[in-house]
Amino acid sequence: MQRWRGRDGVPPGWGRCVVTIGVFDGVHRGHQQLIGHAVERARELGGLPTTLITFDPHPSEVLRPGTHPAQLTTLARRADLVAELGVDAFWVLPFTPEFARVEPDEFVHELLVDRLHASAVVVGKNFTYGYRAAGDVPELERLGARFGFEAMGLDLMADGDRGRTVTFSSTYIRSCIAAGDVEAAADALGRPHRVEGVVVKGDQRGRELGYPTANVAPTAHAAIPADGVYAGWFVRDEQRWPTAVSVGTNPTFSGQVRTVEAFVLDHSEDLYGQRVGVEFVGRVRGMERFDSIEELITAMDSDVATTRKLLGL
Repeated sequence: MQRWRGRDGVPPGWGRCVVTIGVFDGVHRGHQQLIGHAVERARELGGLPTTLITFDPHPSEVLRPGTHPAQLTTLARRADLVAELGVDAFWVLPFTPEFARVEPDEFVHELLVDRLHASAVVVGKNFTYGYRAAGDVPELERLGARFGFEAMGLDLMADGDRGRTVTFSSTYIRSCIAAGDVEAAADALGRPHRVEGVVVKGDQRGRELGYPTANVAPTAHAAIPADGVYAGWFVRDEQRWPTAVSVGTNPTFSGQVRTVEAFVLDHSEDLYGQRVGVEFVGRVRGMERFDSIEELITAMDSDVATTRKLLGL
């Protein structure tokens, strides 16, 4: 998959394509179905490439500074996920105050027509674009008729359990994660929620207790689950290990800083400085304060046993 950045990122000679546009944070099951429609339409139009346009940073941070929502996926992770869905080009447009002032017809003419030569544009039903979000799907359809491309606005829906059709949203998934309901988040995402970051040195108390942990410093704005202990997977490149993850301030030791600490089962390699991911599969328990080190160790023994059980090990 090609990856472009900036308004001049499209390579010279780029031909016609099918375009889908959005933030796509999480690339959840609704996003997956939307992208699938774009890829299928590109195939129907003679095997055209599919181009996905997204934005960085999140538009809300530029329009209302300080309101950046918790991030479900890093930009790099988003690119990897949409590549798996058949997207051929991933175009990141820096969202700046100047870009926010682009009028809807200019957005369409410059980006979709002049640069991408769109044959079809597939977006979410509530998609808006351009200055003050003045552009919507009916306007996109009108401009499509003028410039010669199809415009489709679709619901972000996918098949749920018991034959239901469910509408998914990144906001809903963030609320699940904030509440510690990582199982519901995984159902909406179609995979476990992942927090990415770099392993940094912590207080090293886990080593003294017989449970050395990897202290993962998350990327900015990462969606961190509610305080507690979770069963999950520790990911480095293509390698995965079962892990018990503690999220919180270590109340037994009167901690003040919220951390993500992973005890990686059946693995003892030095991980400091490495970029990793922690995937959350199930909640083991809430965060607790113990009156003694012995009680804490007993709880950690139980956490590891429960983690193995939840992961089917």
